[in-house]
Amino acid sequence: MITGEIKSQIDKVWNAFWTGGISNPLEVIEQITYLLFLKRLDENQTRAEKKANRIGKPVENLVFPSGLDGKGRSYQDFRWSKFKNFSRDEMYTVFADHIFPFLRTELVQLANGEESSYAQHMRDARFTIPNAGLLEKVVDIIDEIPMDERDTKGDLYEYMLGKIASAGTNGQFRTPRHIIDLMVNMTAPQPMEAICDPAAGTAGFLVQSGEYLRQRNPNLLTNTEQSKFFHHSQFHGYDFDSTMLRIGSMNMLLHGVESPDITYRDSLADLHSSEEEKYDVILANPPFAGSLDYENVAKDLLSLVKTRKTELLFLALFLRLLKPGGRAAVIVPDGVLFGSSTAHRALRKIIVEDHRLDGVVKLPSGVFKPYTGVSTAILFFTKTNSGGTDDVWFYDVKSDGFSLDDKRAPLGSSDLDDLLQRWQRRTEEREDRPRTEQSFLVSRAEIAENDYDLSLNRYKMIAHKDIAHAEPADIIAELQILEIEMANGLAKLKELMK
Repeated sequence: MITGEIKSQIDKVWNAFWTGGISNPLEVIEQITYLLFLKRLDENQTRAEKKANRIGKPVENLVFPSGLDGKGRSYQDFRWSKFKNFSRDEMYTVFADHIFPFLRTELVQLANGEESSYAQHMRDARFTIPNAGLLEKVVDIIDEIPMDERDTKGDLYEYMLGKIASAGTNGQFRTPRHIIDLMVNMTAPQPMEAICDPAAGTAGFLVQSGEYLRQRNPNLLTNTEQSKFFHHSQFHGYDFDSTMLRIGSMNMLLHGVESPDITYRDSLADLHSSEEEKYDVILANPPFAGSLDYENVAKDLLSLVKTRKTELLFLALFLRLLKPGGRAAVIVPDGVLFGSSTAHRALRKIIVEDHRLDGVVKLPSGVFKPYTGVSTAILFFTKTNSGGTDDVWFYDVKSDGFSLDDKRAPLGSSDLDDLLQRWQRRTEEREDRPRTEQSFLVSRAEIAENDYDLSLNRYKMIAHKDIAHAEPADIIAELQILEIEMANGLAKLKELMK
């Protein structure tokens, strides 16, 4: 955990950027990230040099070689341990004219001989720190932060990424951390499973998956095969925003994943034959942009579902990317659950009938405030290509541990621990559990009878004692369901009386 003092230092840097004219939180993080990367490169080479001295062999694949760059400056001046001691003006000149072009265009290999995904994404980066004073202040503070431990590095970066949410304008890139934790815990990724987020953003799902694997598998990184897979083949993320690719890659690096596959890709436009049935786990919060240019949508997705709705196309994409037996946890807007269009019904039917729908978790409508009040849910499903849905498990989250207004203040209680415990025991769930409970089962046959409607309010009943405290929308939904059931009952009664 980072201390309050370190947080205070980061806050000072943040304020300095803002007063210096950089107000976009993503740009602030990106500029700080360049310096963190430089510091990390120097640490890697120092470690390699010490090892080489011990074993009496030369260092291979030097990041900072001997000699001069194309402008006559020694590469050794680029090392953090030397660069940080330059005078203010020299520091700015060396970084702007020498180090940054080196990071952006010349840097090909890290000390371990492999190009990191972060190095790849540096090629179109821009250095925008406006003056020498601000650069010196940032360098001084970063140098004072103890970053020997992976946890400290990761927590530091997570704290900075939290600034995106507090700034407000770019919060759509951040799924709340406790929701990410919940989805990872419920999906329970395992060693040697390929994990993918096709809308990766800052790579929060991938980072937390890595932490989950470390915590629950003590021998993960001492097992040669598992360690190699963890660092090079386990984590895959796509995005079409270059800034997000750099930030996501650095987030993974600082959390101890050396070479994640963080790739530029328009997930809905590109064909997916090379990734088809490639992944064991998909964790995602895809954008709910509504509609997009139909002509740009990949034909292999339209073969599953003909629609312009991005949330439906992403679900179709996940079904293509998952291996048979692979599982997904995906945040969707409520409209996916009950939408009446042909595409909505067809996709729900595919998930229920052709694969296995494991669970539907209804989230409170304020989870993504202050950015949006859109009601959402989490779908959990397993790709089988042969059906398998029996009973679908529903859970109604009343509290996620934070107030549901724009302030999102922490509360003393949360349903999430109960949710996780019930999920882990869901196979023991009683079929006769009353629909007034917070979790219950609904049979595949009943879902099919209701046109594959997956909205919790379609099946949940409100106990009479709870009506006075229920949300108006829940009461209306309950009355609508009762109205439909009464109409169906009357129709059946008339048939019997004929």
